[in-house]
Amino acid sequence: MTRSSERTRTEGGVGQSPARPDGALKVKGEFAYSSDLWADEMLWGATLRSPHPFARIKLIGVGGALRIPGVHAVLTQSDVKGRKRYGLEHADQPILADDVVRYQGEPVAIVAADHPETARRAVAAIEVEYQVFEPVTDMDHALRPDATALHPDNETGNCVRHVRIRSGDPEPTAPVVVTGEYSVGMQDQAFLGPESGLAVPAEDGGVDLYVATQWLHVDQRQIAEALRLPPEKVRLTLAGVGGAFGAREDLSMQVHACMLALHTGKPVKMVYGREESFFGHVHRHPARLRYEHGATEAGDLVYVRARIVLDGGAYASSTTAVVANAATLGVGPYEVESVHMDAYGVYTNNPPCGAMRGFGAVQACFAYESQMDLLAEKLGMDPVELRLRNAVHEGSRMPTGQVIDSAAPVEQLLKLVRDKPMPPPAADDLREMPGGVSNTTHGEGVVRGVGYGVGIKNVGFSEGFDDYSTARVRLEVVAGEPVVSVHTAAAEVGQGLVTLQAQIARTELGVVQVTVLPADTNIGSAGSSSASRQSYVTGGAVRAACEKVRAEVLELAENPQARLEDGKVVTDDAVVADIVDLLGDKVIEHTVEWRHRPTEPLDAHGQGNAHVQYAFAAHRAVVDVDVELGLVRVVELACAQDVGKAMNPQAVEGQIQGGSAQGLGLAVMEEIQVVAGKVRNPSFTDYLIPTMLDMPPMPLDVLELADPHAPYGLRGIGEPPTISSTPAIVAAIRAATGKALTRVPVRPEHITETEETA
Repeated sequence: MTRSSERTRTEGGVGQSPARPDGALKVKGEFAYSSDLWADEMLWGATLRSPHPFARIKLIGVGGALRIPGVHAVLTQSDVKGRKRYGLEHADQPILADDVVRYQGEPVAIVAADHPETARRAVAAIEVEYQVFEPVTDMDHALRPDATALHPDNETGNCVRHVRIRSGDPEPTAPVVVTGEYSVGMQDQAFLGPESGLAVPAEDGGVDLYVATQWLHVDQRQIAEALRLPPEKVRLTLAGVGGAFGAREDLSMQVHACMLALHTGKPVKMVYGREESFFGHVHRHPARLRYEHGATEAGDLVYVRARIVLDGGAYASSTTAVVANAATLGVGPYEVESVHMDAYGVYTNNPPCGAMRGFGAVQACFAYESQMDLLAEKLGMDPVELRLRNAVHEGSRMPTGQVIDSAAPVEQLLKLVRDKPMPPPAADDLREMPGGVSNTTHGEGVVRGVGYGVGIKNVGFSEGFDDYSTARVRLEVVAGEPVVSVHTAAAEVGQGLVTLQAQIARTELGVVQVTVLPADTNIGSAGSSSASRQSYVTGGAVRAACEKVRAEVLELAENPQARLEDGKVVTDDAVVADIVDLLGDKVIEHTVEWRHRPTEPLDAHGQGNAHVQYAFAAHRAVVDVDVELGLVRVVELACAQDVGKAMNPQAVEGQIQGGSAQGLGLAVMEEIQVVAGKVRNPSFTDYLIPTMLDMPPMPLDVLELADPHAPYGLRGIGEPPTISSTPAIVAAIRAATGKALTRVPVRPEHITETEETA
């Protein structure tokens, strides 16, 4: 990896951190995940799920389950004491199915038993009589006025949200026009640890929940409403999380475990198996996208017209925000005079879809980058040159009217990946051939292709959402040393946030001994670990709290211009005092709620300063394709990204590589197969994800062009590489095969089919 703008990385920055505190434990298999939790007299919870995507429940018989020895409880919708429905943005999803089930796998009843096998047998003994309906599974059909209304109380039928973007000339024309229709399959987050948690009833009538989640306080609110308890009696502590990528923003087993614990008076543990996990969380929205690009003969974009339809599945989840992202970022990192964009999120009887890394921008990027390649071909231009000619820069105006007011180095990123040396031709080694050692390819039909992709992503929550984080920082003397503790509710989901919080405290307070306390609801909200926001917002909160602590220390030293280093108060000329001597028995503690600059809702024409910050990444993909067999090997995936400031350079590498891996998966292998509303491949045997053998070398260029509006100048980095990697890989396959390839993931038959069989 190479880094640019070293000055911005070192001046006034965050000091290097020791190894991640959870790193050694995870490598050795000793880290305690939420599925490892245990309590005395613990019961096991299990869930009965609907086998049908759309049906009416006529009868639920629980007697057979209750007669099984060891079964302590069988609960249904009638046992929900409080609010019957929940949801991130719309409370439209039942805690347990009411009279109608709207997707295969919807929870119908829950069981608590003294052994997990007993709980499973009890679930199988519950009798449910269904009246089965024809499911609504086509997203375009769902928008039609004559489609069955899946939520009759929704005033806009099966439309969850429609976002219109209108800018420039309403009736533009251009001498060169290209159109394309694209589709994106349903991708799973494929995290390591399935949903799990432990609920423990408390003496005050409340409940303590230890759970793997992304957003403790939004879980707390929804659980409290369902249990009809005040929030202070629903206490959540973050348990070990085995990855998230958006799938843990929505509730899964949280309310169910708490209901069973309060009903039985015993701790209840729930752990999903891998198959159940596929039904227990949201996925990436499948999409259909139609684009029309108009340009001058010189290659300047004149207009973009687009229609994007996102299948939200049975319940809303975060569909409204995903639709807004797809619309507002839907023309990509390009300057366009006129934009006519319509984006829709729809209800169907397919599995619910919500947050996943890239959050609406992934689907749009595949379409607009495919269009840029199509336009370059029609113009006879180099695809990189076309992108460079139209790239946004600092000061550019987005289709929403928002001005990009920090670095937007799209040109530089593209040039960096374009100018990388090309990898050498494949050697006579089967391991370097498409298909690998399966011995299917010996190079006879192998063609190399090169493709490019560049993407744009917003950072943080948008459209006027009150996005903030809370941090408490405490400085005291313990055993003769200054010690700092940092407390937030921010979820560590594998991204390294625990390390970053400690780095910030060490840097700001000049103290080596820093403890990051477990995240829980005993402190104010830190928001969700999503939208690439935690380093920005929780990092900002920790820094702000440290600044208050530091100011008080310097006040004690009677030298407000001094600084803290190595446990001392120092100036350029001398050591003023030792922190230990200054504090004595005194404890300095400050709690801060920190907000980034405000955003605003979009108006009826899609205009407004909806986003906090923009982030950019570019990829060059080199692939070898056996055009006769349809096999693909990604030979190299070069990436360049602006991160504002590399707070932890090694972690930056990992984020870019991990995001690119998920983009590779979407490009050539990952898709949940849904037929007539039913999932056909709910396992990692049939749902394929990239392994180490699938990941190519990744030359990286990390730019550090500080954002003046952000703490330390940083820019969220987790999502952009997921966005641009997919279109780059597909573009490379197109270059090798000459096929249009308008759908991801690309399958072997898409490469080998002829016009007669297509």
